[in-house]
Amino acid sequence: MRAQGRQPVYESGEWEVDLARRELRARGVPVPIGGRAFDILEVLVQSAGELVTKDNLSARVWPGAIVEENRLQVHISAIRKALGPDRELLKTASGRGYRLLGAWTSRQETTSSVDAIDLEPMPSRAEPFQTNLPAAASELVGRTNAMQDVRGLLSAYRVVTLTGLGGIGKTRLALEVARNLFPRLHSDVRFIELVSLSDPALVPSAVAGILGLKLAGDQISAESVARAIGAQKLLLVLDNCEHVIDAAAKLAETIVRMCPRTTILATSREILKIEGEYVYRVPPLDVPPQYEEPGNIPGHSAVQLFIATTRALQSDFSPNADNLPSIAAICRRLDGIPLAIDLAATRVATLGLQQVAAGLDNRLGMSTGGRRTALPRHQTLRATLDWSYELLPEPERLVMRRLAVFAGDFTAEAASVIAAGGEITASDVVRALANLVTKSLVTSETGSVIAHHRLHETTRAYALEKLTESGEFEQAARRHANYYRDLFDRAEIELDTLPTTVWSVRYGHQIGQVRAALDWAFSPIGAAEVGVALTVAAVPLWVLLSLMEECRGRVERALSGPAESRDARRNMQLHAALGAALFLTKGSSPEIVAAFTNAFEIAESLDDADYRLRASWGLFMGCITSGRYRAAAALAERFCSYAAKSVDPADGAIGDRLLGVALVSLGDMESARRHIERMLDRYVAKRSHIVRFQYDQLLLAHSYHSLILWLQGYADQAMRSIEGHVVDSRASDHPVSLTGALLRSACPVALFTGDLTLVERYVKVLMDLSTRHALELLNVAGQCFGGVLLVKRGEVGAGLELLRTGFARVPQDALSLLYALFLAEIADALGRDGKAAEGLSIIDEALARSERNEERWCVAELLRIKGELIQREGAPRATTAAEEHFLQSLDLARRQGALSWELRTSTSLARLQHDQGRIAEARTLLQSVYDRFSEGFETADLKAAKAFLNSLR
Repeated sequence: MRAQGRQPVYESGEWEVDLARRELRARGVPVPIGGRAFDILEVLVQSAGELVTKDNLSARVWPGAIVEENRLQVHISAIRKALGPDRELLKTASGRGYRLLGAWTSRQETTSSVDAIDLEPMPSRAEPFQTNLPAAASELVGRTNAMQDVRGLLSAYRVVTLTGLGGIGKTRLALEVARNLFPRLHSDVRFIELVSLSDPALVPSAVAGILGLKLAGDQISAESVARAIGAQKLLLVLDNCEHVIDAAAKLAETIVRMCPRTTILATSREILKIEGEYVYRVPPLDVPPQYEEPGNIPGHSAVQLFIATTRALQSDFSPNADNLPSIAAICRRLDGIPLAIDLAATRVATLGLQQVAAGLDNRLGMSTGGRRTALPRHQTLRATLDWSYELLPEPERLVMRRLAVFAGDFTAEAASVIAAGGEITASDVVRALANLVTKSLVTSETGSVIAHHRLHETTRAYALEKLTESGEFEQAARRHANYYRDLFDRAEIELDTLPTTVWSVRYGHQIGQVRAALDWAFSPIGAAEVGVALTVAAVPLWVLLSLMEECRGRVERALSGPAESRDARRNMQLHAALGAALFLTKGSSPEIVAAFTNAFEIAESLDDADYRLRASWGLFMGCITSGRYRAAAALAERFCSYAAKSVDPADGAIGDRLLGVALVSLGDMESARRHIERMLDRYVAKRSHIVRFQYDQLLLAHSYHSLILWLQGYADQAMRSIEGHVVDSRASDHPVSLTGALLRSACPVALFTGDLTLVERYVKVLMDLSTRHALELLNVAGQCFGGVLLVKRGEVGAGLELLRTGFARVPQDALSLLYALFLAEIADALGRDGKAAEGLSIIDEALARSERNEERWCVAELLRIKGELIQREGAPRATTAAEEHFLQSLDLARRQGALSWELRTSTSLARLQHDQGRIAEARTLLQSVYDRFSEGFETADLKAAKAFLNSLR
């Protein structure tokens, strides 16, 4: 817990300057403004309308630094832009300084924060900040001024968009700025490539994947990504936004609005058009004028780039007074476009400078190549690509155009498979690829163990046109889809043989290739049968990346295609995947039952043991989550009988866990514990089990085991199990499993023991994780626990309101065991709030539901609470009726072996007997139950029982 502090908020009319939150607000709505610009605003607002000189302002905002006039002016402009129609509030005293007009008053704000336990692998601030920026392949030439401009803009504005035509160098400039800033930012820097996305709806998923958010649920949206980022300090580089401009703009605007410490640097041919955006049009490199003196030519940045690129390929290249005019002419003809200059320079090594210059004159003139209506620079770039392509030997042309099917980076091995065929062999492809890298038509990243290559986006678009014109597109696209189908068939096999991090590095970044291949396969010119096979193969990738909404959409698309594209086995696999995706995105529903029923029936007809188990698991989960516990127990028994014949001995252990869950729901604690402990004794965890059964099986087993231990009177063991297995961040890297375990055991058991500090800790973590990963139902449950916590702390009114508000959002019969528990807590809180009659109505609803569903695990507690409510209501014969309910509760708790419920009821009954003067009877009853405990003596229930026993003596 950080200490509370009082921070001023300055107000004038509709404007607020909040120094605690570092926010400028208009009518209560935050207005985006950069960090350094806010520093200036803070100085001005604290000066109460007095003039602040430029020197004083610079000294306070940039202490110890020499600040140029234009640097300060950038930030002053940013403040005026943020003030919008009230920009005149910021006045300039010419040559002297600035003052902020307005009748500014201040009030004090109290701020506090609570530290959360770290349950997910998150970067520790004791460790270096994280970035995924690729290493620079070469020096960025000629962009010194542009880099200074962009760095300054990023400190003044929350969103800076680099825009310009293709090939102007937007991406390289953004990367170099980010690399330059990273060591000094004290924040994470993430580079998000959007070029591989064909569906704008996948933009939030792509960002979540790079940030490692692993969002799950039915709404992977801009809002859920922003909530997950929260207050972490981050520079986000969004690259190539133009083809998904609306989705990228929405994401950027949402992040800037909801994430006060995140700055966005975007590259796009089209501006985002969002509030707070500063558009920086990347200029071409500086080219020499037509009659420039030879001695001055090397000083122009376009010439510097040309020379540097040529020397990288021809080390003895030496510009001189004779050839510098030709270089200047080439750069002028190419309008200073970096990509075009690079392409032209690579030809010098093989053709010579004069031939390159002549080729430009003949082939790349402003009137040739491009569309007549296109901008001249677009025509020039296209002409450059035409010329460059036609100069390639035929094998390299063929390979270049076939590489266009890759959406993002690819390996030489993938290229050799997909680009080979006909007159060119796999080894020819590898040689051609190496030559294309040398000629800068393909980029190469060699930072990892396996080198990855890619086509520049403009080059890929050009090559894709050539591929289509050649009539080879369909054949290359089919090979591409088949390759990634085979790759992910192998990936599933390697789930249990490769370390998690290695598997993720090897396969996780291939999601763009899967999307591109599926887009082709289900297009009018595609091959649906290939798309079906790839969809099935990619299911583990979606599951482990927690992209279940995308998984659902892709599977539904595969099932909606022509029936002849799927055989029985494919139908079975798709229905099983659909059921799992629906379960994790929608919860219990008839569609889930239908999907798993279809999968089970096909598995039976094919005698497929694996999918018979997967479908049985799905049907079991459908019953458990909808409160059909007896049916769930029968399905668990059936699962166990199938598992006995499985080749994986762990399947039998998983069957024990399912049966244990059903039995604890039915109130058979001893049998439930026996089955779950047998599972824990013999289960060997495999990552593939998360794909087959959607959850980390070991984590869930420990969570239910902890709950049973508490019910049986072993509170200390229960809490040690939770701390050692459930809330240990190393227990699982699967957010769905981790939040489920927090919900099922950590929060309720901590509540039962009465450790309210621990409850607060767990609830905070549950809320944080469920928000970060868009797990809406679990977030609602966390709100309910928060309400119960307030009630237990004596804030009955506020707690009851929060609890009832959250519970109203819970679907009927959702949350499995917790539904009845929350009803009980609402009823108890109503009794504490003087509304016993309303509480009795709620508790009767809970009892009727438990009777209907045979949900016995907490009926003893429901009967106890009803007895307490009857006493509070004070109706005639209330004492007799309350005692009857206490006795029923005791009888059931004893038969179930639920010693903790028995203690609670014994305490309630002993108090009633005490009030009737039956002191000895009360002491005998409570002492007999208390003496059966061997641990947990510091828990709230046992301490209360001990104190009452002492009073009876």
